[in-house]
Amino acid sequence: MEIELKEVKLQTLLTTLGRNPDEQYGFVNPPLYKGSTVVYKTVDDIQNRRMEFSYGTAGTPTIRNLEDAWSKLSGAAGTVLSPSGLGATALALFATTKSGDDILVTDSVYRPTRNFCSGMLSRYGVKTRYYSPGIGSRIEDLIKPETSTIFLESPGSQSFEIQDVPAIVKVARDRGIKTIIDNTWATPLFFRAHEHGVDISVEAGTKYLGGHSDILLGLASANEATWPALRATYDAMAMLPGADDCILALRGLRTMHLRVKEAEARGLAVARWLRSRPEVSRVLHPALPDFPGHEIWKRDFSGSTGLFSVILQPQYGAQDVARMLDQMRIFGLGFSWGGFESLVIPFNCKDYRTATQWEPEGAGLRFQIGLEDMEDIMADLADGLGRLARSSAPKDVATCA
Repeated sequence: MEIELKEVKLQTLLTTLGRNPDEQYGFVNPPLYKGSTVVYKTVDDIQNRRMEFSYGTAGTPTIRNLEDAWSKLSGAAGTVLSPSGLGATALALFATTKSGDDILVTDSVYRPTRNFCSGMLSRYGVKTRYYSPGIGSRIEDLIKPETSTIFLESPGSQSFEIQDVPAIVKVARDRGIKTIIDNTWATPLFFRAHEHGVDISVEAGTKYLGGHSDILLGLASANEATWPALRATYDAMAMLPGADDCILALRGLRTMHLRVKEAEARGLAVARWLRSRPEVSRVLHPALPDFPGHEIWKRDFSGSTGLFSVILQPQYGAQDVARMLDQMRIFGLGFSWGGFESLVIPFNCKDYRTATQWEPEGAGLRFQIGLEDMEDIMADLADGLGRLARSSAPKDVATCA
């Protein structure tokens, strides 16, 4: 029997989505389907495509299980999958744009998305303009007759600005413009993008859905009005993930709520502790009451996750940061997040921001808080900050592309 979100609590729903023991010989987990060729019984069948899946590029029962599960979880009309989060972003943008279009993209967007827009899309005659993430309803002033899409990301990648999504969506709806949001940080568990009117929500399932740093996966879900265009784009490109990754994602779905709630608690604990450290100037975490945009976050989000950033005091430069990070024992140096391991990267948005200026008082560090023992995590951070405090390198801002 299929269970709907309105009938049970979210944590219960996650244990039921994407599986049907009655069709699986009683086994609780769905089977793994891998393949390319589909065999038809008659010439008439093959000429009229009388099979549920016509070929491997049209999907498999394994892929459909994950698509259906994500659609129900996110409140979407449909979902398509891709081999990465950036792939899902590309599918979404190709579904809403054509040559000659103009799109508006938040200046705080994930940098690979920025590279895709400024590079690949521009080659096909789509112009990208960047806007301040805090613009809200004033985005109406930037709209041109050829504007087809507004791309949001809240909170922003690395810098964590919160956007007023409902205000931007209202302007877009009034002007017949499509909206896309990168919802990887919050996931549908903490931000209901489609309920806030967003047309397409993209997410890197590599992060919290997978949860174990062993898959690459993207998901793009759409509302009823935008779903046909998204599905047609997906079918035209056949950019689907491997079945093994989909099975791992379905497994990750069962514990996703527990993991993101734990990530929230751990992230806040570490963020509050870092805020008290003399080496830290500011903590960039939307759930902290003194963070700019906190009230919007509190209004629209039901939780936070384990990724946030800090700005160090201005006396610490690149060599000081390297001395701190190169000797970390628990925190690895890595770009991803949402897995079981703690990670950190130095960052500097200054070189690629165009609509806003990024001029922090010190170097930036982005932290992913993992599942190691909290005493070990804190001890590693305390040791690292101690090395930083003892540094005396020249003042130059650390960066990580």
